[in-house]
Amino acid sequence: MKSVLITGCSSGIGYDAAHGLKRAGWRVFATCRAEADCERLRAEGLESFVLDVTDSDSIDAAMAETLRRTGGTLDALYNNAAFACPGAVEDLPSGALRAIFETNLFGLHELTIRVIPIMRAQGHGRIVNCSSVLGLVGIRWRGAYAASKFALEGLTDVLRLEMADAAIKVVLIEPGPIASRIRANSIPHFERWVNWRDSPRRAQYEKSLLKRLYEGGAPDRWQLPPAAVTAKLRHALESPNPKPRYYVTTPTWVSGIARRLLSTRMLDRLVGR
Repeated sequence: MKSVLITGCSSGIGYDAAHGLKRAGWRVFATCRAEADCERLRAEGLESFVLDVTDSDSIDAAMAETLRRTGGTLDALYNNAAFACPGAVEDLPSGALRAIFETNLFGLHELTIRVIPIMRAQGHGRIVNCSSVLGLVGIRWRGAYAASKFALEGLTDVLRLEMADAAIKVVLIEPGPIASRIRANSIPHFERWVNWRDSPRRAQYEKSLLKRLYEGGAPDRWQLPPAAVTAKLRHALESPNPKPRYYVTTPTWVSGIARRLLSTRMLDRLVGR
C-alpha cells in the first residue's frame, strides 16, 4: 500500500482527496492544523494528526509520526494547505502578504525539503503542489493569493527540473472555481488586515467584494466539486509518467491558453470584465 501525506484536510479539496485516495487503496495521512479536525477525520476512518505548516516544530512532529507509521518511507506528498486574503493591493499591508506566504509558500517549502531526502533514499517519490488558476492569471481583489500562487508555480517548475535526475516526479495541479470553504475561510483574514472603510475604493468594496464575501450569491457557473481535483490528483500520483501540470475547470483551461496567446493588454481586457 503506497503512502501519501496531505496537508489542509479539514474541508474542501484536501478533505475529498483524503477520502478519495483512501478508497483508491492509498494509505493516507490526512493532516489538519487543528486537533479537533483531526479527531473528526479519525472518526471517519482516516489516519489523521496535526500538521501546521507555519510551525517548524509541528512539521518535525508530523514527519516523525509519518515515518514511525510507515517504517521510514513516504511515497507521495500533496501540498494542499492554503488560504486567501482578499482586498485591493493598495490596501494590503505587508503583514498580510507575509502571513499568506508563510502558509501558501514558505511552510509548503519547509515540508517539501523535509520529504525530499526520504524520497531520495528510497529511490522514488511524487510531490504534488496545489496551485490555482490564479497562479496563471491574476484578477481584481486577489492580489495576495495570486502572488503566493505565482511564486509557487515558479518554485515548483524549478524543483521539477532539478528532481529529474532523482526519480522524484514534481507536479502542479491548477484548480479553478471549486466548491469549498476558501471564501468563507478568507473572511477573518480580510477583517484582520484590510481597512476597507478608509480605502479610496470603499464604494467598490461595497458594490463588489463585500457582497461576494458575506452574501455569497449564486455559485460560479463553471464551479466543480472537489472530486474533480481528486481525479486529477490520482492521475498525478498513479501515472508512470505524470503531466507537469493538470488544469481543473474550464476557466483554468481558458486562462492557460489565453496567457500564452494574448498580449498583456488583451488579457487585461479579458480578465477585467
